[in-house]
Amino acid sequence: MARSALLNVMVNAAIKAGRSLSKDFNEVENLQVSRKGPADFVSKADLRAEQIVFDELRKARPTFAFLMEEGGEVSGTDGQHTWIIDPLDGTTNFLHGIPLFAVAIALQRGEDIVASVVFNPIMDELFTAEKGGGAWLADRKRLRVADRRHLSDAVICTGIKTQGTANDTLQLRQLAEINPAVAGIRRSGSICLDMAWLAAGRFDGVWEAGLKPWDVAPGQLLVKEAGGVVTDFAGAQGSVWNGQIVAGNETLQSQLLKALRPIQ
Repeated sequence: MARSALLNVMVNAAIKAGRSLSKDFNEVENLQVSRKGPADFVSKADLRAEQIVFDELRKARPTFAFLMEEGGEVSGTDGQHTWIIDPLDGTTNFLHGIPLFAVAIALQRGEDIVASVVFNPIMDELFTAEKGGGAWLADRKRLRVADRRHLSDAVICTGIKTQGTANDTLQLRQLAEINPAVAGIRRSGSICLDMAWLAAGRFDGVWEAGLKPWDVAPGQLLVKEAGGVVTDFAGAQGSVWNGQIVAGNETLQSQLLKALRPIQ
């Protein structure tokens, strides 16, 4: 796979931030003695990673705008391009020493997501996609969503915090409907990796609500470029702004959506 100049910039930023997170991750176990300590430490790790990504991308494309989980919006003079960044997707995993977290970056041009990177530094897995150019693992393996055709054979991933919010209680009702219909339910703790693994054929479907643009944008393009379908709960083409995703190959996504739609 030949990367564009823009994707190269994104990959380099993600890898550099990932190296910083890897160093911090190795220190987390020593911080478990203090409740305040680990939380504060992870916040600093998150901010360090975000600053690295910001600096790398701003240096390469100084006119582009930014939308970041920690730093919020930073305007640009370009008017067409926005970097969407989650410097540490999977913070709770990180805090508990679970090696499932990622640096995630997407580039929005106008209304379209045109490039994305999801990098898990601990597993050293780099997922990339460009609009019209396919989705890839480590530039060598072209990704395709799995071709299973029945929910009863499918492993489906979701994210449920069960803390009493409207989205959490909705997803518990959805879970009660989906769980008996599928081969298995998974909850990894990193939506960006969930979508990357869906694109790689490891998961067969993903659904979740209450998401932010930086949760949705990187993985959405990976899934679409791997031949998958992404919509919201109403079946409309998935927007990074409405916080809902139902994703899978065309057949399973349709079945999953049909099961979820009546649940309010």
